[in-house]
Amino acid sequence: MTATDSQVRQAVVRPQVQPGKLFIGGEWRAGTRHSDVIDPSTGRPITTVAEATEDDVHDAVRAARAAFDSGQWAGMSGRERARVLYRVAELVRRRADELVAVESLDVGKPVALCRAVDVATTAGHFEYYSALAQSLDGAVRDIPLNAHAYTRREPLGVVGAITPFNFPLILSTAKIAPALAAGNTVVHKPAPDTPLSALLMAEILTEAGVPDGVVNVVTGGAETGEALLRDPGVDKIAFTGSTAVGRHTAEVAGAALKPVTLELGGNAANIVFDDADLDKAIGAVIKAFVFNSGQFCMAGPRLLVAEPLYDTVLGILGDAVAGVPIGDPFDETTVIGPMAGERQLTKALEYIDLARAEGAKVVTGGDRLDLNGGYYLRPTVIAGVSADSRVVQEEIFGPVLTVQPFKDEDEAVMLANSTPYGLAAGLQTQNVSRAHRVAARLRAGIVWVNDWALLDPAVPFGGVKQSGFGREYGPEALSAYTTTKSVVISLD
Repeated sequence: MTATDSQVRQAVVRPQVQPGKLFIGGEWRAGTRHSDVIDPSTGRPITTVAEATEDDVHDAVRAARAAFDSGQWAGMSGRERARVLYRVAELVRRRADELVAVESLDVGKPVALCRAVDVATTAGHFEYYSALAQSLDGAVRDIPLNAHAYTRREPLGVVGAITPFNFPLILSTAKIAPALAAGNTVVHKPAPDTPLSALLMAEILTEAGVPDGVVNVVTGGAETGEALLRDPGVDKIAFTGSTAVGRHTAEVAGAALKPVTLELGGNAANIVFDDADLDKAIGAVIKAFVFNSGQFCMAGPRLLVAEPLYDTVLGILGDAVAGVPIGDPFDETTVIGPMAGERQLTKALEYIDLARAEGAKVVTGGDRLDLNGGYYLRPTVIAGVSADSRVVQEEIFGPVLTVQPFKDEDEAVMLANSTPYGLAAGLQTQNVSRAHRVAARLRAGIVWVNDWALLDPAVPFGGVKQSGFGREYGPEALSAYTTTKSVVISLD
């Protein structure tokens, strides 16, 4: 770095946020109903946003349909769409401080994490899919007929994208970027708790040159989401959220014979074998369950430790976890911010109380941190839990880690696979053969070895079992937003 490049970055400050409107057909609409958006670090309102009615949703779908049918986006060449998507990536980087401030305020996400992960990944999504947009093509097929046969990959049409509260930027653009790269139009419904970055991204997409109606944003709660699910003008649903709501989403989409991608709950196991590099393993363990205050579908809230290391690991964790910086998300040194809402905090505390009632031992944490009225939970490590406890079997979605010992590799795999979920898994070992062998046996959409949460737009992820189906990221996601058409031309 040159002296000019190494200037100290100014601290991100809490922004003043204007009331949020609906974005439909390239226009901002005030809406007729509104709800508060809460700052999770204080428990106080940030601003209000519109709640889309069924009529608003229908208007958004109709705008997306008109934009699709006009061909102004789908009819562009892949290279033309790529230029626009690359400009989106450039604008995300140019307006990074603005996005960091809004996302951190809305979610309670530490600004350092938001800058390094959320905003950087968002730019990466559009950059990656701008490249893939240029290579979206079919193939000529050699057939034993007097005919010329080829395939075309075409966009599906209008995509209804429904996203959760924990990673608003990343999880929305993981859908919007490939959908746009393939030539689709989008109606996006962000989570009612954290809608602000979706509105800012609508502004950025427009500035980059995405035509009016191609991306629409309808904010609101369950009623808004249900209207989008059931609108007959939607051709595909892409949903990330809880398994319970995902099951309902699949039922509605199935009744209408619409394709659907579901990225649902998780409850991943992180296995520490007795040959692990313990320093690296402990770092991966802590990252796996405190990252984003544990509000991460691919978190590692279940730690499985080889019996010879069990007491040692518990002792190290008790000291290390208690020292992880927790506090104001706008402090650059903060690692753990508040949970995104009071509902999430209450749920996590209920599971901790259940663990105590069952006789488990809280090694560290286990209580709310009283800080400025925010929704803070001290990161919690729990030992002495049984494999069939709800605390182990169910998704807590907070900075809570359960620790269980295992005797051998078979028991470790059995325990890891023993929940209804299968989104992610991890193992810590220095034995390369074991790494490959165990990774193959774990029922999960992605497996990390000797680290956690190594994600890139090129690497697909998604679930098995009750963690859903379909894949986000990579060329696999792009395929999910296209349909294949065969053309056979007689040569007679």
